[in-house]
Amino acid sequence: MTFSIVPPHLAVEAMRDNGYKTGAFALAELMDNSIQAGAKNVELLCLEDAVVINGRSADRIAQVAVLDDACGMDKSVLQIALQFGNGTRLETENHTGIGRFGMGLPASSISQCKRVEVWSWQEGIENAIYSYLDLNEIKDQVMSLVPEPTPKDLPNVWRSVGKNFSKSGTLVVWSKLDRLDWRTAKAVINNSEFIIGRMYRKFIASGKTQIRMASYVMDDLKKAKIDQLAKPNDPGYLMTNTSTPEPWTEPPMFEEWADDGVSIHKVNYRGEDHEVSIKYSHAKKSAREGVNPGSKDHGKHAARNLGLSVVRAGRELELDDGFTDPSDPRDRWWGIEIEFPPALDEVFGVTNNKQHANKLSEMCKINMNQLLELEDVNSITELKEQLEEEDDPKAVLVEIVNQMQSRRATIRNLLKAQTKNENNDGAQRHPKQTPEGQATELTDKRKKDGYEGSSDADEALSKEKKMKDIVGDLVVNAGLDLVKAREAAAATVDNGQKYLFVEADLETQSFFSVRQKGGSIIIALNTNHPAYENLVEVLGQDTKDASEPDLRDRLQKASDGLKLLLMAWARYEDEQPDGPRRMGAQGARLDWGRVAQQFLSIE
Repeated sequence: MTFSIVPPHLAVEAMRDNGYKTGAFALAELMDNSIQAGAKNVELLCLEDAVVINGRSADRIAQVAVLDDACGMDKSVLQIALQFGNGTRLETENHTGIGRFGMGLPASSISQCKRVEVWSWQEGIENAIYSYLDLNEIKDQVMSLVPEPTPKDLPNVWRSVGKNFSKSGTLVVWSKLDRLDWRTAKAVINNSEFIIGRMYRKFIASGKTQIRMASYVMDDLKKAKIDQLAKPNDPGYLMTNTSTPEPWTEPPMFEEWADDGVSIHKVNYRGEDHEVSIKYSHAKKSAREGVNPGSKDHGKHAARNLGLSVVRAGRELELDDGFTDPSDPRDRWWGIEIEFPPALDEVFGVTNNKQHANKLSEMCKINMNQLLELEDVNSITELKEQLEEEDDPKAVLVEIVNQMQSRRATIRNLLKAQTKNENNDGAQRHPKQTPEGQATELTDKRKKDGYEGSSDADEALSKEKKMKDIVGDLVVNAGLDLVKAREAAAATVDNGQKYLFVEADLETQSFFSVRQKGGSIIIALNTNHPAYENLVEVLGQDTKDASEPDLRDRLQKASDGLKLLLMAWARYEDEQPDGPRRMGAQGARLDWGRVAQQFLSIE
């Protein structure tokens, strides 16, 4: 007597809980097969039937079908398509499209219904062949093998409601719908259009594939209750003619970050070169104008598209909301899309239901500074090289995720600057009377005394080169838009100033960063650091309408903040062990103090 390792009737029942988020994601698996097979037209068809609920009649979803005009299947392919874990794209050399795992049709179907039927044809619908799976028959151990496909006419009901019957194609029908999320066809279509329009936005926008969504009632198949084409839903909001509400249906609601919002990474994996592209975008200022733009229709739409868009072979796997902060309203106003080929599935950790890229998601949740400390390395480059030496696939992800985290912080800072009220109160000062101007004069004196800085050599650059270098740094590292970056750079270069202050959303524990570009020293104040709130922000607030008690409170808060900042340094110095480290900290304090004494000794 022989026994199966897992009895089929028990295994299939367990497979019903296979992780599809909603019925829309399960339907997408069927569409994957259609698009992979070359379909130009895909139809989501819903049939409702009247049922009696509490003494009254109501239309409820009875069957759902996906029809396509792709190449169709012969008997052997159809039988394979209904097997779990089998398929025509399992071999490595076939990992080129959106399909792959051999689980899509049966796994997605049984996650929503107890019976799935498939008709497919290659020489006209009159030559259609048919097979099916039925969970009740499997459970009762009547069915243990996929039935051999046999000729069978398409039911008249589907002939009546389908529009795109061609010489070849496939029809998949779900019935006995016991796990579908929605009770009505309208709910199925409305919820599916948002998800499916996002998943296949590239196919729809390019005209490669058209997805029709229609619903009918069994008793009246002549007139559709709903009949519409799915519009692309772009979470990066750079596409035109999308499902985004007015006034952003036609024009894009976002714009590319910087001059070119696309970053290309060349990845060598298992001896072959592949491209990973990352696209960055952010809301136009006009999209965020007015009172509480997040409560408007386009703001609510953006809130449903929150996260990192992970795209594989042109088809979105998921929006990874682990890359966002629910408490930060800015996160609905940026878009990041990463796209990679199926050959990198193992690197990114693509699941068999094509809804997640687990390894990418896990890496995105790691703070890179903490990772460097844990690995005891000094830079991302060093960590990547170390991982490559150990042949660790994470080497590919480290550099990519580090860039995404850094640029997300920059874009967040840009979004903050969009809505920040600028304080125009007070008279304009001559450039030489500003702290930047005074510090520039003092720096010139120090250079004459023999003190050289690494930025000094670039002072000989042309004005155009200085502008280009400074603007590039302000856009990439501080999140300024091009207009503001150019204004800030021009003010610095035209006035011959050495120093430039900006505010940036830095993902570091430093109060500020120092960068040298175009002969200038760019000081970025970290708006995430408590010192910014307690010193810079409190002192920079508008004083025009402030009361005397309010002004006293602000000064007290600034005074307390300064003391706490100095005490933090004192504690840091106190914690250093006797020897070189303590002497180094003390030396840094003394050297900074000498320069500060000179800079602050101003009339």
